[in-house]
Amino acid sequence: MSANTGIDRIEISELFKLLPHRYPFLLIDRIEQINGDDSAVGIKNVTFNEPHFNGHFPGEPIMPGVLIVEAMAQTAGAISARMHSEGARKLVYFMTIDDARFRKPVVPGDRLELHVKKTKQRGQIFKFDCHATVDGQKVAEAKIGAMMVEPEEEASK
Repeated sequence: MSANTGIDRIEISELFKLLPHRYPFLLIDRIEQINGDDSAVGIKNVTFNEPHFNGHFPGEPIMPGVLIVEAMAQTAGAISARMHSEGARKLVYFMTIDDARFRKPVVPGDRLELHVKKTKQRGQIFKFDCHATVDGQKVAEAKIGAMMVEPEEEASK
């Protein structure tokens, strides 16, 4: 399905085209339940071999909250870039994080669902209400602001 119709899915190969992030900083595996840029659910399969678990915390690995917020932002950024890029590569920059709350640790083996819902758009600036769940339980939430821009190398042409 196209980005402009109904509900569809973004697999990892398309994420590589939409987001500049790569391992170890691409924090989503796919996006499902997409409704344009209004809402979506990103999926992150948390595995023990991720580099942050070496130091956070050895012997009791917990996914850092800041990475959960980044994964929510990547989900919002990917659907925004897909919907508004008109075939040209765009970057979506994180602008704000408000009302972040962390309710339960996320550990290896968890399937993190990153729920994003657009609440406002003015031009190329977007606001999203986000929350993350594991097994249906809310583990984190935040309000995220982002701005879409053209990449430097393309803007200077």
